[in-house]
Amino acid sequence: MTIIIPNQVVDSMIQAGEMKAKLPVKDLLIRGALGGALLGFGTTLAFTAEVQTGIGIIGALLFPAAFVIIILLGLELVTGSFALIPVAVMAKKASVTQMLKNWFWVIIGHLAGAVIYAILYIIAVTQLGQVNNHAVAVKIIAVAETKTLGYKSLGSEGLLVVFVKALLCNWMVTLGAVMALTTKSVIGKIAAMWLPIVIFFAQGFEHAVVNMFVIPAGMILGAEVNVADWWIWNQIPVLIGNLISGVLFTGLALYYTHGKDDSKSHLQLPKTNVAVPSTQR
Repeated sequence: MTIIIPNQVVDSMIQAGEMKAKLPVKDLLIRGALGGALLGFGTTLAFTAEVQTGIGIIGALLFPAAFVIIILLGLELVTGSFALIPVAVMAKKASVTQMLKNWFWVIIGHLAGAVIYAILYIIAVTQLGQVNNHAVAVKIIAVAETKTLGYKSLGSEGLLVVFVKALLCNWMVTLGAVMALTTKSVIGKIAAMWLPIVIFFAQGFEHAVVNMFVIPAGMILGAEVNVADWWIWNQIPVLIGNLISGVLFTGLALYYTHGKDDSKSHLQLPKTNVAVPSTQR
């Protein structure tokens, strides 16, 4: 497969960030909602595989399918945009206002899509409340409580833990978005994206959009979690952690080391004062 050199990958990051920053609100909402719903699909797929096999890594190997669909269809995933749009701003291809507009409306779309999928999924697996012991539903409740009350029980240290897990998560997720730009082959893109997403999901790191599905779903199913628990002990610190790692560890780091620079792109030959014979001129 054709491999694209890192300098050109950064150029593609800038172009992608510029395009995302300039999308109208309608597209941000629709693409954000689809992105939120699809990550919900990926999460329930992973949980289903885990409860069926008893092996968590199986779920982690399957979860990236949803991420791949989002990227290949050009949908919006705010965690990926945390790396791409700041690079476009640094290159003066987009404004800070456009960047913030994208993040705000995509998050609104994510919330809507994730909650809609949560409601539809719960209707399906509980048969409109007639089944109360579905294995995946039980797992969703446990995960929702762990992701909120588990950190709350640690107090201020819990906020630090969830923040660090969010940093580690989006370091990998943004690399997944960037790895899709390293080749023009569809199979190559899928393989390249798959690797970082498996790494984050398998280790239980915190992803803001996944949590927009799993925590509300757990609440609907009966988890002992309220809205304040959701936002204070998970959603807000996770969004902040995802944002910081996306901007610093992927976006700006790659921009500063692989940004367009003629001295990096071309071999510079030493100058010489040796005269060239007239017959070779």
